[in-house]
Amino acid sequence: MSQIQLNQIKSDALKAFTAAVTSQDLYNQKVQFLGKSGALTEAMKMMASLPKEEKPAFGKMVNEVKSELETAYDQAELSLKNQEINSQMLNEKLDLTLPTSSRDPGKEHPVHKVTNEIFGIMARLGYSLRTGPLIEKDYYNFEALNIPPNHPARDMQDTFFVDETHVLRTHTSPIQIHSLENEKPPLRIIGTGSVFRVDSDISHLPNFHQIEGMCVDEKVSMSDLKGTITFFVREFFGPGLKTRFRPSFFPFTEPSAEVDCSCPICKGKGCSLCKQTGWIEIGGCGLINPKVFQFAKVEYPKWQGFAFGFGVERMAIIKYGVDDIRLFPANDVRFLKQF
Repeated sequence: MSQIQLNQIKSDALKAFTAAVTSQDLYNQKVQFLGKSGALTEAMKMMASLPKEEKPAFGKMVNEVKSELETAYDQAELSLKNQEINSQMLNEKLDLTLPTSSRDPGKEHPVHKVTNEIFGIMARLGYSLRTGPLIEKDYYNFEALNIPPNHPARDMQDTFFVDETHVLRTHTSPIQIHSLENEKPPLRIIGTGSVFRVDSDISHLPNFHQIEGMCVDEKVSMSDLKGTITFFVREFFGPGLKTRFRPSFFPFTEPSAEVDCSCPICKGKGCSLCKQTGWIEIGGCGLINPKVFQFAKVEYPKWQGFAFGFGVERMAIIKYGVDDIRLFPANDVRFLKQF
């Protein structure tokens, strides 16, 4: 094959590359000239039949033509792709008038909703937020709250033990001890978080949330405690509701009381939620036991205080009339979107 024939192949290939109108057409021309059975490849095969002295010159000519054609192909390919992208941008426009797929908007979980509402109410009384670890030392979860080993009160809280000295906290009361140890009175704190107990049924969960309040000052009495809780109940459930204290026992408060409020659904007349009594239990409270101050190394009776605690899920059940506490962690959208 002569140089004239190689130049003819190059000329034909360049014209074909220039005439291609799509990337696919261009690729087909590349196969025709540069492919395994293409014209230039067939020309290279003829080198085997040439005299030995002519092979170097012929091989050099073939490689030069191949290099030129590959460069020409790359340039043509880039030009065609740019043209196709520009054409696509002009012809394929987004129709912003088309309706979007329907999707239910997210809702704040009722447990978070109730927690934030309680924070807002207590903040107006000067309370500030505290948190604590979920895995507590036995000392902070029990002993510093006047619940020593083998104390019967430990049976009231079925506990998940991590090891011999650590537990998944059974209540948020350890937050009180951490605050008393690390901060100087007077104090008004509100703590919250997950707590864990070996319990699960229609009205109990193994993992639920509590709100813990504590006030420490130089002169604190049961009347201060009742005034605080009465204010909270009326702000949270609605005006006109009554509160009452029933004597109870908690190792970390003395005296202790269970707190009831008149049913926010029937306003004390009696309904299924309050089991026709007109009253609903909402939590426990009391004056802080002097022994708790002693453990935290807080001077008593110079400093006195009260504490109270509510289950957040229970508050949500009462407020929204939910009949099964297990609905809260189920994450059923049909339930959650009601809130």
